[in-house]
Formats: sequence, structure tokens, C-alpha cells
Amino acid sequence: MKGIDTLAEQLKLLGDKTRLTIVAMLKERTLCVCDIVELLETSQPNASQHLRKLKAAGLVSESRKGQWIYYSLHIEDKPEVQAIVNLLPSLKEKVDQLKNVCD
Repeated sequence: MKGIDTLAEQLKLLGDKTRLTIVAMLKERTLCVCDIVELLETSQPNASQHLRKLKAAGLVSESRKGQWIYYSLHIEDKPEVQAIVNLLPSLKEKVDQLKNVCD
């Protein structure tokens, strides 16, 4: 039942609108936490809490560049999540309008 338990946990995580939106944004490109805060129009602690849950589930990875932490999707080994991500509407226009305050 491990496969079902894992899938249920992934679906539970992606069932949250904010986390699903973060995944849709990261589908477009790697983003800094400050970019995610700007796009979601939320607080940094709120965005970080959602990102922490996605990272704990192995759906996103992080890398540090100076003082900033950048997040990217890490779903290459999760075809079931890839299928869901492929169904998400594109947020490319929204992501491309970022002011890049982290740079």
C-alpha cells in the first residue's frame, strides 16, 4: 500500500490552491522565494511554509545563491505528479512579468 499512501500524500499536498499555484509557477522556471511571495501576493512566512511542505514531499528542491533561496520542481522521478503538472494552466505570462527583486 506504500504506493497508494505516497500518491494520497502527494494529492493532498497538491489539493491546496496555494501549493498548486506554486507548482504551476515553478513549472515555468526556477524562482526565488521573494518572486513567489510577489506572485502569490502573500507574506514570506506563508510562502515559506508551503514551500517547506513541498520540499519535504520531494516535489521541489532548493538552491542557495547568496542570500536568496531558489526553488525548482523536482518531479522527474514522479510520473504521477508530472501528469498533474502537465494539466495545469500556464502561468508563463505572470511569471515573465516579475520585477526580479531578488537579483
